[in-house]
Amino acid sequence: MNPPVALTIAGSDSGGGAGIQADLKTFAALRVFGTSAITALTAQNTVGVRGVHATPTEFVVAQIAAVLDDLPVAAVKTGMLATAATVRAVADLAAQGRLPHLVVDPVMVSSSGDRLLEPAAETAYRDRLFPHAALVTPNLREAEALLGVTIRSRADQHDAARALGDLGAAAAVVKGGHPAGDPDGAAVDVVWDGKETYELRAPWVDTPNNHGTGCSFASAIAAHLAQGDDLRTALTGAKAFVTRTVTGGAAWRLGAGHGPLDHFGWTTAR
Repeated sequence: MNPPVALTIAGSDSGGGAGIQADLKTFAALRVFGTSAITALTAQNTVGVRGVHATPTEFVVAQIAAVLDDLPVAAVKTGMLATAATVRAVADLAAQGRLPHLVVDPVMVSSSGDRLLEPAAETAYRDRLFPHAALVTPNLREAEALLGVTIRSRADQHDAARALGDLGAAAAVVKGGHPAGDPDGAAVDVVWDGKETYELRAPWVDTPNNHGTGCSFASAIAAHLAQGDDLRTALTGAKAFVTRTVTGGAAWRLGAGHGPLDHFGWTTAR
């Protein structure tokens, strides 16, 4: 029996912790065949991003078309799209119905604080791509930039998730991580499913090794959707997967900055 197929449209992380590399690791760990279209090359490690070289939009589209024309893609995840032109091109493909179960992770800023998106692309996300998304998955900073609001509390997260849904996406999740003042020591993401908001909760893991958590979360959702899971099951499974990967790599010392995750359970398998 053939494995389900998922496609990631994202940038390459030369340090291996995030981007295309994290997406393909996640797909493989969840037993999904991964395909990719690379939107940009980054010179990057755990400390920061030293340079970005965007792929010409026409070649991004050529990569996507080559995959879609030959392989039965069941779900698609977007990460770093880099330029407004590429965001618009991906939106056009989505509008044509060519990107099933589209999970949009609007990557704008890396975990080290480096900007990964042209400012003009934020408008293209809101106006062109979000209306075709099955789910959008911004973190707190990205949600603030997209909505022009400040998020400082759990209630703010709930409001932001609903507001993102108002932009046209079928569902939205605002990744919370560990908001300031959180009283219960939990990592909480807030989901708007089109009807109501609810929370995804897991224990907070105190570690600097969180590079690629957002990429891995969105890719895990896409992997579950490719396997035929409904959205709530996909979100619950993805939250559990990321918690395992962060926990597994919590004590690693790979690099001097934000280290990577244990996608394959290497720590627990020993």
